[in-house]
Amino acid sequence: MRFKLTKYGWPQAVVFPVIVIGAMIICPMLLLESVPFWAVVSIQAVLAVVLVWVLAFFRDPYRAVPLDKNILLAPADGKITDIEVADEDGFICGPALRIGIFLSIFDVHINRAPCNAKVEKITYREGQCKNAMSPQSGRVNESNDLWLIRTDSPEDKLIVRQISGAIARRIVCKTSEGQSLTGGEKFGMIKFGSRTELYVPAREYTECLVKVGDKVKAGLSALVRYEKIR
Repeated sequence: MRFKLTKYGWPQAVVFPVIVIGAMIICPMLLLESVPFWAVVSIQAVLAVVLVWVLAFFRDPYRAVPLDKNILLAPADGKITDIEVADEDGFICGPALRIGIFLSIFDVHINRAPCNAKVEKITYREGQCKNAMSPQSGRVNESNDLWLIRTDSPEDKLIVRQISGAIARRIVCKTSEGQSLTGGEKFGMIKFGSRTELYVPAREYTECLVKVGDKVKAGLSALVRYEKIR
């Protein structure tokens, strides 16, 4: 299987490996005469691990997206850290099921659309860089909101919130207002540890399919199912 790097990772996906490889070349030249051989080998091993991790962080694996129009897919890879019903008065304007996903530095960091939807509005907000595992980070950290309207029935309003973490400093959102997204379509990423939240109107016909502690994959794992509307 071919290893693919995400286009959203440039230039870091090139610059960081070049720096690490440069250090691996220069390090033995500078240290072999002054430090034990085992120490040089250890340093090289650490640098090799860093190189592999950097490349893995920007990986873009293939995803066979489910075609079920009655589900909302995970917008990010990671671990479900919190699920609650909260009032959302900016776009949904009512009770909303909020599902928080924490992305560790080992997860794929590409964000995907939860369903077929139209981008109504994109709102970026500057903020702090608190630990993204905390639900509070969604309220105070740097974030980017995608206000979406489902193009399948029911035509609910949804929000996908990209949130920076204690390490992340760069939110990438490569979509625009008025654009249509298909379920599972890639639209951006958050670099170096982050959080993504999905807001769904809390209605009697929406069923949450995950629980706190579950691991999910963007564009593959179903978070919410729309039950048959009577």
